[in-house]
Amino acid sequence: MKQERWNAGLIPDQTGRVFVVTGAGSGLGLATAHALARRGARVVLAVRDTEKGRRAAATITGDTPDARLEVRHVDLADLGSVRAFADALRADHSHVDVLVNNAGIMAPPRTLSPQGHELQFATNHLGHFALTGLLFDLLAEGVDPRVVTVSSPNHRQGRIAFDDVDGERAYSPMGHYNQSKLANAVFGHQLHLRLAGAGSPVRSVLAHPGYTATGLQKGTPVGTVRLLYGRLLAPLAQKPADGALSQLYAAIEPGVRGGEFIGPGGAGELRGAPTRVTLAPRAKDAATGRRLWELSERLTGVRFPALTAG
Repeated sequence: MKQERWNAGLIPDQTGRVFVVTGAGSGLGLATAHALARRGARVVLAVRDTEKGRRAAATITGDTPDARLEVRHVDLADLGSVRAFADALRADHSHVDVLVNNAGIMAPPRTLSPQGHELQFATNHLGHFALTGLLFDLLAEGVDPRVVTVSSPNHRQGRIAFDDVDGERAYSPMGHYNQSKLANAVFGHQLHLRLAGAGSPVRSVLAHPGYTATGLQKGTPVGTVRLLYGRLLAPLAQKPADGALSQLYAAIEPGVRGGEFIGPGGAGELRGAPTRVTLAPRAKDAATGRRLWELSERLTGVRFPALTAG
């Protein structure tokens, strides 16, 4: 499925379609929103910092004056904010065609969300789990509806510490980042199984950007991680517009199937054209999938309608 020449210019017209992109204020999210807006989509920029979101929207309209954009606030670490975002969106829209679960944080010191969960697990996984469930009825009304959840090659190094998921007894900034990225992968795969089992038209697809120069690595307060990813490996990094191609491909290409994982096809999956890549076996483990799903339902209070266990 490797597409050597695939680029954002090949995105077909998206007029009439609604995309929600989390973390659209910068980096991969901004690049994704920009590419979709150029092709006529209405794009909801779901951002924690609305002033940053407005600057991002201005960047897009500077290039595409007729871009159809909405800047809406959501703090994915705060489940109350996620519910408020979903309620407001539902009041204004009858459908959502594609949800891109893109936002993420990386390797902060141990911090808790407003609901008391480790911040990376809360932001990267629980917030997106809840958002997907709360928007599921709008997605079911969409045309070729998809949920694209952005994971990372780091999911292959992750373990979900079900007995200490919030790192109360043992916390590692990168270890818990890897846990959250594995949780993304498990969620995306488990969602695919449940959607397929229910005969839903919604597709769940996973993507990762390879190594891309964004604020994610530079913004981490952990010095060694910032040095490694933000400086020493910087020459290997793609630009955000290139890193976003995998999630764009996952979001709009007709041949993409539910359950697939799309990433760069170059060496080490660091860069290159979008292609199908491999999920770690533990991301597809049935017991892990059921356990994470049940935990996520309990911690968020969100249940997906009409989806049985994968």
